[in-house]
Amino acid sequence: MPTALWIAHVTVTDAEAYGKYAVAAGPAIAAHGGKFLARGGRHVQLEGTDRPRNVVARFPSLEAAVACYNSAEYQAALAHAKGASIRDLCVVEEAE
Repeated sequence: MPTALWIAHVTVTDAEAYGKYAVAAGPAIAAHGGKFLARGGRHVQLEGTDRPRNVVARFPSLEAAVACYNSAEYQAALAHAKGASIRDLCVVEEAE
């Protein structure tokens, strides 16, 4: 089964509330086998809408990533990000 990448492009509008999201989201992501590959580091926007924060996490499968997103733990964390950020999030299977 191919692994999957959780790719988020984020503009933070309330750093304090978003910080609470980040603290709570990490353990929820790890509990579903997710491992951060990139977290807000330097980037170059070549096309599309630029967001200052970009996050990539690898999961054991697309299903594990979606289960993480839908989990009670992640949804509780996400409540802090709503209204504190503008986000685009997708999950993509990696090529074998």
